[in-house]
Amino acid sequence: MRFNCPYCRKELHYMDIQMSKDLNYVFNALTTHDAIKRHSSAVMGYVCLFGVTPFHLKASKFRRIMEGMVKLFDAQAFSFQKKTYFISHAGIVEALDICIKKNFTEQLENDNYLKKVMIGISEREGKGKSKQEEKDLRKREGNALAVAGHVKLPDPDGEKEDAGEEVTERITPQQAQKNLQRVGEIIKSIGG
Repeated sequence: MRFNCPYCRKELHYMDIQMSKDLNYVFNALTTHDAIKRHSSAVMGYVCLFGVTPFHLKASKFRRIMEGMVKLFDAQAFSFQKKTYFISHAGIVEALDICIKKNFTEQLENDNYLKKVMIGISEREGKGKSKQEEKDLRKREGNALAVAGHVKLPDPDGEKEDAGEEVTERITPQQAQKNLQRVGEIIKSIGG
């Protein structure tokens, strides 16, 4: 559909204007979005698997796929079969790399293959994160027991301390009295 610009009377084509908006969005996403800017080659390699070339003919499809990538990098999470998975930027890039290196015989129709790859990576990251949180928790518990005057627990990482170091000292009676007063104040403030 062609029309004349009401300001300059220049003849314009509606599809040309729409394509330029779509391609402008893609350009802005590639140049201004920090995570996508850092990993633009992986993102563009994945987007090209959908057969979006030539860009000027398939600009709207290009834009829709790029919007999905922006949402994925912003949220660092995705949903698949009514379940939400969390994944880091490094995990997303690893999944994109796996998809790019897979030899597809046809153009991709949707992003289900990427999601299936990301599910495995997300679960692996979740297990590693929970193990690290458990180690940190054990270390904090050991430090808390040491401060309270109990015997210090061994380091969860398996590192041994020097034999010449003393085990922690017990708290003084003054410190114990202050601790009891604080606990009493807390109980009163709770209403006990």
